[in-house]
Amino acid sequence: MAHFDTEYQRLEASYSDSPPGEENLLVHVPEGSKSPWHHIENLDLFFQRVYNLHQKNGFTCMLLGEIFELVQLVFVVAFTVFLANCVDYDILFANKFVNHTDSSKVTLPDAFLPVDVCSARIRDSVLVIFILIISGVFWLHRLVKFIYNICCYWEIRSFYINALKMSMTDLPYFTWQEVQGRIIEIQKEHQICIHKKELTELDIYHRILRFKNYMVAMVNKSLLPVRFRLPLLGDTVFYTRGLKYNFELIFFWGPGSLFENEWSLKPEYKRGGNRLELADRLSSRILWIGIANLLLCPVILIWQILYAFFSYTEVIKREPGSLGARCWSLYGRFYLRHFNELDHELMSRLSKGYKASSKYMNCFMSPLLTVVAKNVAFFAGSILAVLIALTIYDEDVLAVEHVLSSITLLGICVTVCRSFIPDKHMVFCPEQLLKVILAHIHYMPDHWQGNAHRYETRDEFAQLFQYKAVFILEELLSPVITPFILIFCLRRKSLEIIDFFRNFTVDVVGVGDTCSFAQMDVRQHGHPAWMSAGKTEASIYQQAEDGKTELSLMHFAITNPHWQPPRESTHFISLLKEKVHREAATGQQGIIAENPAFTSTHSLQSDSEPHSLIANLLMGPPSLASLHLGREGSINPVSIGVSEGASALRALSPVSTSLHLRGSYPSARLPRPDHPAVVAGRAMAGSGTDARTISSGSSAWEGQLTSMVLSEYASTEMSIHALYMHEMHKQQSRGEVSRHAWHGQESDESSESVNEDMEAARTFPRSSTFPTTSHQAGAAQQSGSQRRYGGTSDPVSGSFRAQRTPRMPMGGWSEENQMSRHHDPVPEEGSEDELPPHIHKVT
Repeated sequence: MAHFDTEYQRLEASYSDSPPGEENLLVHVPEGSKSPWHHIENLDLFFQRVYNLHQKNGFTCMLLGEIFELVQLVFVVAFTVFLANCVDYDILFANKFVNHTDSSKVTLPDAFLPVDVCSARIRDSVLVIFILIISGVFWLHRLVKFIYNICCYWEIRSFYINALKMSMTDLPYFTWQEVQGRIIEIQKEHQICIHKKELTELDIYHRILRFKNYMVAMVNKSLLPVRFRLPLLGDTVFYTRGLKYNFELIFFWGPGSLFENEWSLKPEYKRGGNRLELADRLSSRILWIGIANLLLCPVILIWQILYAFFSYTEVIKREPGSLGARCWSLYGRFYLRHFNELDHELMSRLSKGYKASSKYMNCFMSPLLTVVAKNVAFFAGSILAVLIALTIYDEDVLAVEHVLSSITLLGICVTVCRSFIPDKHMVFCPEQLLKVILAHIHYMPDHWQGNAHRYETRDEFAQLFQYKAVFILEELLSPVITPFILIFCLRRKSLEIIDFFRNFTVDVVGVGDTCSFAQMDVRQHGHPAWMSAGKTEASIYQQAEDGKTELSLMHFAITNPHWQPPRESTHFISLLKEKVHREAATGQQGIIAENPAFTSTHSLQSDSEPHSLIANLLMGPPSLASLHLGREGSINPVSIGVSEGASALRALSPVSTSLHLRGSYPSARLPRPDHPAVVAGRAMAGSGTDARTISSGSSAWEGQLTSMVLSEYASTEMSIHALYMHEMHKQQSRGEVSRHAWHGQESDESSESVNEDMEAARTFPRSSTFPTTSHQAGAAQQSGSQRRYGGTSDPVSGSFRAQRTPRMPMGGWSEENQMSRHHDPVPEEGSEDELPPHIHKVT
């Protein structure tokens, strides 16, 4: 294969996170004064355990959870073997009579086979013996891992109690920001990291999320093969927990992976001279792992089926409509995840957008399906009503064969049909709902805006927000499909993967090798179309898609107000915040007092609730002023007083601690002086203390309430900035289309064709993560992205020819006349995760 030189060079860290003169610092502590946590060798694992123990609410809760997982595995295997070999189903189904001397009533133990018969049937079955052996080996592995983890987490428990001064009883009432703040403080005393005198928030996030940041970046750059075009299903995303596990096994921690330990990429993968050899080696390793998955497929498939049966059967019986509910897919969680965003921060953000997302998807109920569902529900309900009435009249009706089963099935049928009947009071407003969703999830392809009413947009959003039934089905199919994705799709990306890890890995002092995208450096990875114009030096392939660098930077700065970003990032953050507040302040001065609709809406909310002011904080440029977020993600179609949002945010935002509560905007209507958020805001403004550490001197409940309120204000501020950035990006994209149309007229293009191109570009501006699905949309993308993708001009016709950047290898090199077996185009990627838990810790 011919050698292609990449245009990339290995990126150097834009900043070292170290004070001047401490870049090569090695802290020396006298032997006698060392603490038990001095110089922790594997800080990645240490910080991950500290975070996990906090999220699991302490050592006791974590211990019980681990024990029940071991018991659950034994129960599933033992109960399944018992049902298959030790039950006489003829007696259970009354197909065989049992002779009783004392009573004619058949009891449940009568259906159990004798112990010797049961054991003989188990010994005679080769399949059962094989399953028991595999399960036993797996359980012993889990047991050894459990004992090891308990010893490690006991040390973490001691770290919380002795170093951080937090008891396990009070740990659930501390936010993660408080825990993190104390870790940064004790670094000076205990020197848990000897390579730096001071730790920063970004250091801790880098170590906890080192591998997840790589995965987020690979999904953002469409490198993982998880998006496919199928003959009947069209564009489909398939990204399951099993596939994710195999990706991480191959890239990060499995035998022969790219990393030699948790914090260091192997040296050979940092050099570009042997990239082809490394790609062949990676391709062979992927092949063997795919074959291993294929061989283990029957065992894994049986386990998936049994686990799904025992997990969801009771839920389906109790709530048949639960399969019609939705959850965020694993692809959605990686696509929507910021760089350096912890799990609880992501789940908190997605949970806030859950109800609005459900309402948006419910807007697209099929009228035909609704008619069918109404009539099926009527017929099934009628029969069910008669059977229930007969049962009430005489309970002996239940003794008739199949009556009880019929009642159960008819009840399930009625419940399922009702899930397809829309609420008669629901108003069709997809554009407004999509704005509300965007305020929480922060990411959205360009071509969704203005097309929220289209089924194409709904289908693409369904890839992020899928049915639970689809989630369960994908998990069941995962053992069968995963080996083929590894063998036939991932192997072809081997060279691009090698180039990705070489070109986008930086060595940060005191942290190790991290994904360069996780540095959130707008100069290295910013996108000119996302307010980074003039500030970024990134080429097309170095730019993060969908404004991920800029949005991640704002999110991290708002979440961690004490973090000191580098000079370029500080300038970007301050400039963006200044623009938001300036437009908010000058947008609609004094409109609140004159707007009776706004006053009546305010009267419906309780000032004593934290959400009452939060619900009215959404502000933005004039185009966003009509959007109002309610408590449950609902929409209040009123014209919001932008000045109120600006004033309240300036007073209460953790990132604006230097501003005071009064005097900024006299016309703003602020909460009462005794409002807890105002009290906390005054404390922040006066002392400069982190908003999330104010609660440390209060009682556990008051501290948790204050932290929750301030966290909600920070979340609201991030929503405002996300909406503003998307609005500015949208306006800039329209400006680009207008300029392209003007240049097209001067190059002898007819006005009619220009108008058609403008309309197509306005209707279908595409995102590289959600690629064009039609020829028309592809033409629109080529017409509307000239400046962004830097195409070349045809000297003969003067027309513009855009480069096919989404299909370019990640290494930055291109093949013009030669084809490589490593670079066959594969459809794009996605992501998945567990079902969202019922309760999330919000910090």
